[in-house]
Amino acid sequence: MSVSEEAIEVVPARRGRPGYDQQQVLEIAVQVFIEQGYDATSVASLAGRLGLTKSALYHHFESKEALLEVALEEAIGSLEGVLREPGAQSGSARERLEYVLRGAVCVLVEKLPYVTLLLRVRGNSDIERAALERRRAFDREVTALVRTAQIEGTVRADLEASVATRLLFGMVNSIVEWYRPTGAEGAAELADDVLAVALDGLRTR
Repeated sequence: MSVSEEAIEVVPARRGRPGYDQQQVLEIAVQVFIEQGYDATSVASLAGRLGLTKSALYHHFESKEALLEVALEEAIGSLEGVLREPGAQSGSARERLEYVLRGAVCVLVEKLPYVTLLLRVRGNSDIERAALERRRAFDREVTALVRTAQIEGTVRADLEASVATRLLFGMVNSIVEWYRPTGAEGAAELADDVLAVALDGLRTR
């Protein structure tokens, strides 16, 4: 069989749909997980949404679990990365806290579907539980920053640091419910608004 004949045979198998690279498969899968819920999404329904056979889907990812793991890494890995950036490592605790909050908002905007998925997992699998533990570790590091800022006198000390962290990230995380990338504000402007509302409430009197 000639090369041209092989190419002609492949086209009907794809049913006229464009090919997907791994990133495109991941992006569509995340959207389906958000819409249907991860547990309720079968490999068959995911392949159907993509217009692929299950074997073609497995060419990109070996399992539904592998898709979830990569998707959650996009979110939690990016958040953890903010804590390792120079701006989160130097300066006063207040300045570092501001940097981390700003960075978290920017990650949320840049990785909106992935963070949305992260916020919706409930620990029903080892992959989800590992991601949730990393989220808790992230929160603990932010709480330590809040506590240090309280000690240095740059944020009010009459609030429990862990409660303040939950309230701050309750505000940040709520963005996934209403923010639209096509709106009037981009990540930088949105981060400015969050800092103005959130940290002014923590300012010392």
